[in-house]
Amino acid sequence: QVQLVESGGGLVQAGGSLGLSCAGFERLFAINTMGWYRQVPGKQRELVAVITTGGLPTYADFVKGRFTISRDNVEKTVSLQMNRLKPEDTAVYYCNANGRPGIVGSARDYWGQGTQVTVSS
Repeated sequence: QVQLVESGGGLVQAGGSLGLSCAGFERLFAINTMGWYRQVPGKQRELVAVITTGGLPTYADFVKGRFTISRDNVEKTVSLQMNRLKPEDTAVYYCNANGRPGIVGSARDYWGQGTQVTVSS
């Protein structure tokens, strides 16, 4: 069973930094992308940043230049370094993996339980 577990997050003042980390990818046989999404109440979950197996990142426009995604293929973790945080970055951040657990079958999305990030003004 694939269980993604986030760590990090918390409360920070505007302009500050936080780091998120996610583990639990080892049970996936094949991974297409690993990354982070976020959601605020009443809105759809949105992409923050994802990274491919080859290390190619994609960022949402609203975090470009402020957030950095990285992955550790040995430890099988993905991290998100968030700098120059803004109050509008306040959300629940979810770890995501798109992959498949076995040799056969289709790829699907797997999600962590989420971690709260709150940025005070």
